[in-house]
Amino acid sequence: MTTDLTHQPAHVQLQALDRREISSRELLDLHLARIDASHVNAVVTRDDDAARNAARAADERRARNESSGTLDGLPLTIKDSFETAGLRTTSGAEDLADHVPARDADAVARLRHQGAVIMGKTNTPKYCQDLHTDNSLFGLTLNPHDPERTVGGSSGGPAAAVAAHLTPADLGSDLAGSLRLPAHYCGVYGLRPTQGLVPARGHIPRPPGWITSSDMVTPGPLARHPRDLDLFLDALTTPAPAENSPWRVTLPTAQCPIGQLRVAVWADDASCFVDRNTTDALAALERTLASAGASVHRTAGPVGFADSLRLFEQLLHATTTAATDDDAGAAELAAACDLHTDDASPRAVILRHRTQTHRAWLRANEERLRLQQTWHRFFADGQYDVLITPAAPTAAIPAGSRSLTVDGVERSFFDQTGWANLTSHVGLPSLVMPAAHGANGLPIGVQLVGPAYSDRTLLVMAEHLAAQSGGTADDVIASRSKTWLSSRG
Repeated sequence: MTTDLTHQPAHVQLQALDRREISSRELLDLHLARIDASHVNAVVTRDDDAARNAARAADERRARNESSGTLDGLPLTIKDSFETAGLRTTSGAEDLADHVPARDADAVARLRHQGAVIMGKTNTPKYCQDLHTDNSLFGLTLNPHDPERTVGGSSGGPAAAVAAHLTPADLGSDLAGSLRLPAHYCGVYGLRPTQGLVPARGHIPRPPGWITSSDMVTPGPLARHPRDLDLFLDALTTPAPAENSPWRVTLPTAQCPIGQLRVAVWADDASCFVDRNTTDALAALERTLASAGASVHRTAGPVGFADSLRLFEQLLHATTTAATDDDAGAAELAAACDLHTDDASPRAVILRHRTQTHRAWLRANEERLRLQQTWHRFFADGQYDVLITPAAPTAAIPAGSRSLTVDGVERSFFDQTGWANLTSHVGLPSLVMPAAHGANGLPIGVQLVGPAYSDRTLLVMAEHLAAQSGGTADDVIASRSKTWLSSRG
């Protein structure tokens, strides 16, 4: 059994640990061996000695019939944008090549508090600012399904590591679809929790040591099974002792069977249309839910796609300004002042957003809160429990490509995250899961969205859909990874 355990989802690995079928140290070594043999370049920094010490401590706790939490003894990796005490954290940037934090990011501290064994850090584009995962420090991360295809970004290293069975789960982050796009492209499960459930302190960017973070960035787990996301959600919403917090979140579970859920499907939009493979995957999903008794209805969506995206972009660019140093910020402000008022080029729009006045941001934030109310009414008054959308317009695009083609039509490169960013600025829980495979065999994902704090309703639906499709992401990944790795010798 031990030889196959790395191919099992996290909850199965934890069961093996609890049954004393394998020790944490042995399970760690199995994963380290897989990382050693891997060609995908997903895990970029390791500290094997510290990981073995942590695994040994977990084994000793089990021998005493003690436990430190829900993840006790489970090896996992962490996106290189999260600070890890004593372990290099670069966020893919050369100027942080030697940065070794003295303190864990809050989300990392929560995982350690629950007994997780941190094996290493996974790759990200420089400062998490690209939809491809490549940087001058560590190079390109390859998609385990097809090395010629992108893993997405910025949580591309985490998604690839999970897909290639190098780790049972990873801690990623999502500001503008950064977790959900790689989950879709790599065929794994990725959850952006309800905004505010998981603290982002210690995530780079911001600069190392900053207490604040972007008001939209959200840490979240990637895994190969919905049940694993549930375990990690529990761990990530439990404060670590250093936080000195008097509260713990108890999220509600689904209040009715899957057959009684009311599901809306927003399948396409002229502002960000999708390809035939994605359309077919959504139609198949609708049939699956209808056959289970769920009430399924097509919808044009509760908000205007283009208007919502315009507001998201304004808030996104505003929140990146604080991470800019004084000289660069002053130069941007000067450049923005020199712009012609009718200049509508992408550069001009970004500069205006990055240098907008506080008054302009307050008005945008008011618009955001009104948009949240619109979403709330959609779920409360519209009587829907879950909304299903595409995860992205297509399957994974070619690695390094700066263009997006949807059924032969050239689209904006940033349309890749258009569907994800419907919810990025309003803070709703959003889960991407594999639903099908396209004509080229690449995974096609869908996005499940619910009202605030309905994270576990999404997880229940994802597990039901995984069972109805005849397996989870892990089953397909195992077969495809084995084929590709064999071909590499």
